[in-house]
Amino acid sequence: MSSDHTHETDAPPLTETIAPGTASDPSVSGTERATITVDGTDVTVESGSTLLDAVEAADTDDTVPALCHYDREDEIGPRSECRTCMVETDANGVVPACSHPAEDGATVRTAADPAAEARDVNLDLVLSDHNLRCTTCGKNGRCELQDAAIEQDVDEPRYGVLDDRDAYEPLDDTSSFIQIDRNKCILCNRCVEACNDVQVEGVLRVEGSGQDTRIGFQSDVETMEDSACVSCGHCATVCPTGSLVEKGIEDATTIPLPGFTQKNSVGKSHERHGKSKGPMTPKKRVDSPATEDSPADDPDDADGGEWP
Repeated sequence: MSSDHTHETDAPPLTETIAPGTASDPSVSGTERATITVDGTDVTVESGSTLLDAVEAADTDDTVPALCHYDREDEIGPRSECRTCMVETDANGVVPACSHPAEDGATVRTAADPAAEARDVNLDLVLSDHNLRCTTCGKNGRCELQDAAIEQDVDEPRYGVLDDRDAYEPLDDTSSFIQIDRNKCILCNRCVEACNDVQVEGVLRVEGSGQDTRIGFQSDVETMEDSACVSCGHCATVCPTGSLVEKGIEDATTIPLPGFTQKNSVGKSHERHGKSKGPMTPKKRVDSPATEDSPADDPDDADGGEWP
């Protein structure tokens, strides 16, 4: 598709020509329905919609991955974290579709060269910082990052791969319910929002900065077992990759390779030390005198969870 901005094709995608996202994104809380032209097709979207909603409504030929985006009805996102959803607009140039408001009369081009190049570069950046040993990943075949890489015909990320840098973090296998592999985390922030804004548990956070940015715990502990996690599993549900996976299915789609597993591919892992976390919601304790047929409750009984 032709573009009025083809002279910008060679410009680096992550520059000041890209409208800001995340906290400084324009509000999407408009009250009017908007009609948007997406790749030549007019679509009308509800008030408060984003350009990504319009792109999805238009069902364009080009794929717009939007890896950090999640169903906004679930109060998660948009975040503009991964920038894999860049599109070109007449009014604002290249913008993140997941967070930019759908303004009436706007024109969007998903196939414009600057937007397509921005999506490709940003996807390569995400892939370059990800454990690409998909054959030993429990999310193999049901990973949104894997789907995006296949759809975008990525043969090899242009910025190298995590394997080349030998910088694997230990796999956190301490929880009875959720396994964390930060080597697969794309810092989309979905899990943090699910934990804090939806479940209101306040367990996870984004910590560090630059290349040291990672998902950590608000209680300053190192492992999931030592955190205040109540094992609701919402973080694993919204994770687009194999970074957070429910225990029991962490190897569900791993292709068996003799002597090669997810754990030994990472090199080391944090293991459980046997501390019981108890049930998700602690049982209400009712003190009652012990009888011969009904002995008093034992507060140290690990099977009953930890009493408040």
